[in-house]
Amino acid sequence: MLFDFPDFDNHELVLFGRDEASGLAAIIAVHSTALGPACGGCRMWPYANDTEAMRDALRLSRGMSYKNAMAGLPLGGGKSVIIGDSRKDKTDELFRAFGRVIDSLGGKYIAAEDVGITVADVMTMGQTTRHVAGLSKGHDASGDPSPFTAYGVYMGIKAAVKHKLATDSLRGVRVAVQGLGNVGSHLCQRLADDGAILTVTDIHADAVQRAVDKFGAMAVAPDRIHAADADVYAPCALGAVINPRSLPELKAKIVAGGANNQLETDPMGEALRAAGILYAPDYVINGGGIINVSAEVTQDYDRDSVLRQVERIPVTLTEIFRRADWENRPTSAVADEMAREILAAGKGGQKQAA
Repeated sequence: MLFDFPDFDNHELVLFGRDEASGLAAIIAVHSTALGPACGGCRMWPYANDTEAMRDALRLSRGMSYKNAMAGLPLGGGKSVIIGDSRKDKTDELFRAFGRVIDSLGGKYIAAEDVGITVADVMTMGQTTRHVAGLSKGHDASGDPSPFTAYGVYMGIKAAVKHKLATDSLRGVRVAVQGLGNVGSHLCQRLADDGAILTVTDIHADAVQRAVDKFGAMAVAPDRIHAADADVYAPCALGAVINPRSLPELKAKIVAGGANNQLETDPMGEALRAAGILYAPDYVINGGGIINVSAEVTQDYDRDSVLRQVERIPVTLTEIFRRADWENRPTSAVADEMAREILAAGKGGQKQAA
């Protein structure tokens, strides 16, 4: 039963979307609208089964609630997943069908791009619903949010390196980047420009070769990137990469990347702390993209203002790091507590308004 599902966290709504003609099989999970309409990306992935897809949607949507809360945005948390291979199964009919599913919620959920989804795909969804963001056309169109996500992760890595390694410079700092999609590739560019030494991996060999050629990166197998001899491990692909199997092999003293749900389970935060590894909570460090999208949703888009807000990410992270040190607690637990306090205050405001 859904309500007994381990990752169900009092979600407000879970919708299953099916369209036989286009082959659409999708899940939309709305975790909270305490702070505003739920906004979060749509992910397209060839999940092994429906249970995997459900788990991802639930975990990602809760993460979006926390992410939007910590970024100070007037948005709730939601996420959607489309079951399919983004390199083989995309059609305009599928995305228009998904747009109709989104539209059936009447604005309770606003979709944007995520893993496996491009701005062009979101534009196609927009043919059948206006509840999409991260568009390339329109008065307040903000375009691809990935560069803003990457910028926030880059700034967050600098904050983590300063806190853990006591240096303001990334020159010579060894960073292992897992995933070379839109976020990972933009991040590599910024890190390379600062003189960082890169180790990279991706499930697509062509993306790895581009990073090797362009940044002088060293390539490793996807299942060995976590064990790379690095100062910083930057997961920028799928989640659950910090788990009981990977943790003993980590050599990095910092985990800071763009992926969502990097911890397989909540106790892994304490395991990282006990191992002396600094963790930058994923939904804080990777908030740049949704900050950019939020400016489009509120129809007040200004790129300079967005960048200033993204540049607050390292300030928030440093507060979390210091509080975790002072209280001798995992950074993940500190961030979760801060996010829940913001959401609770939002729900209290809703009750008063009612």
